[in-house]
Amino acid sequence: MNIVCFGLSHQQAGVDVREKFALGETASVEAARRVCGLEPVEEALVLSTCNRTEYYAVTTQAEARDLCALHFAGAAPAGVECFYHHDGTASIEHLFRVVCGLESMVLGETEILGQVKKAYQAANAHGTTSRFLNKLFQRAFLVAKHVRTRTGIARGSVSVGSVGVDLAEQIFGSLRQRKVMILGAGDTGELTARSLLARGVHSLFVSNRSYDRAAALAQELSGRAVHFDVWENEMHDVDILISSTAAPHHVVTRERLRPVLATRTDRPLFIIDLAVPRDVEPAVNNLEGVYLYDIDSLQRIAEQALARRQSEMQACEDMIGEHVEEFRAWLAREEPRVGWQRVLDRHRERQLTKLSRRPEGGLST
Repeated sequence: MNIVCFGLSHQQAGVDVREKFALGETASVEAARRVCGLEPVEEALVLSTCNRTEYYAVTTQAEARDLCALHFAGAAPAGVECFYHHDGTASIEHLFRVVCGLESMVLGETEILGQVKKAYQAANAHGTTSRFLNKLFQRAFLVAKHVRTRTGIARGSVSVGSVGVDLAEQIFGSLRQRKVMILGAGDTGELTARSLLARGVHSLFVSNRSYDRAAALAQELSGRAVHFDVWENEMHDVDILISSTAAPHHVVTRERLRPVLATRTDRPLFIIDLAVPRDVEPAVNNLEGVYLYDIDSLQRIAEQALARRQSEMQACEDMIGEHVEEFRAWLAREEPRVGWQRVLDRHRERQLTKLSRRPEGGLST
């Protein structure tokens, strides 16, 4: 029995590559089902966030790299070679590091834990996980809890959204008199909005494809909801636009934004695009008075946070190592049981086949 992981992340691939592999929840479940259809694969889960897309699988072969690689990278553009692969213990350790935020752009970020939980719940609900991945991911959530409560790795700016707010504050100084538009009322949008309010933002607009969701979040945060198809009507005096929708295409385009800029007099517009695939057309950055930053642009600020948390790394590594060894011991106990169960299942199948071949009313010879 082997647990494998294959994927790519911000450490190897820029957002222009990552967005080609980004999957929504439904597409992630379908991808896991296709992986489960491969001959040596028994369980699978696909995790897709703004910074990574990863396939986890339980295989009956010691080495299933080629099959996983072909499935994952089949749509890769020519020349793209930025995938990583882990087998066995390395896969277990990698997942534990991911849920603890040790593989994130923002070291120690907490948002990744919720994203992994959602991916696991979706895969489990659709039957692509079973005994081994269920146990592995439940253990991963326990590891994340221990690391978060027993170390200081999560102190400070610990989400992509909060780092985006740090960047806005560096550019504008105080945010107290600034007006902000949030496109996308999902988890990232909500976290970003809360970070902005904590820094004293003067007024907040929230726009989302589901207006009810935008209205609920706006009411909770003392902001104002805006219908998604007319969000640009409120942009004439907005200072900061932060976009994090789940749209598969550009929401903010050069052509859509150009008329808005004509209504603004000597007022710069700062845009942070936290979405993968990107919400904002890159050509927007060429417009006069517009300053566009995508998720990779946050790397520099994230590195500053890294220096403050580096001292906590060893404690996290030691804790993860202990959990890896405990999970390996559990695997060692379970694998013989699974092997005997397979023997019994094959025996039952042969007996049922014999019974089905008996002549009606007769006896087998």
